[in-house]
Amino acid sequence: MFAEFLNIVFRSIKLDKNLYRNNKNFGEAAIYFAGSIMILDGVAGAIAANTIIKTPIGISGLMSILTWFMWSILIYVIGVKIFPDKGTGNISFKKVLIGIGYAHAPGLLRFLAVTPELMLPIIFLTQFWIFASLTISTKEILNLKSNFKSFGVVFLAFLIFAIISLSFIAGKMDTLSNISYT
Repeated sequence: MFAEFLNIVFRSIKLDKNLYRNNKNFGEAAIYFAGSIMILDGVAGAIAANTIIKTPIGISGLMSILTWFMWSILIYVIGVKIFPDKGTGNISFKKVLIGIGYAHAPGLLRFLAVTPELMLPIIFLTQFWIFASLTISTKEILNLKSNFKSFGVVFLAFLIFAIISLSFIAGKMDTLSNISYT
């Protein structure tokens, strides 16, 4: 079972599009593999960023699960419901959820950010790598005909996710600024 998990991680890191084509990779244990990748991605991100921002590892793991669901919902709605291709058909949300989880495997490389000098380059590299992996997984899972459309679905989901995140952060900062300390 662990060998199968590692195989999925390495194939995702290698940007292997066949990972998302083979239904064997979407079996019973797939949701647990994808969830594990997401939690480890969150932990790796917290450890990498720990030199600048002290983030509790448990919170990072929890936030990565929330992020996983948000990405999956947005990509599912945009790619399956709003802009489907003829081949998209009946794609299940679970398959999208698993594919998005697998696509975050390059984030595990953040564990390599062992010094403050490596932190920023590794975080930026892995973010672009995850974005490429998300584009490949979206194209393969949704049976999209073009890489451009797949990139568009992922980029639109990213923009919506960024706007929601920034709105949430701005709202929290506004709440904090209104607190009276008298």
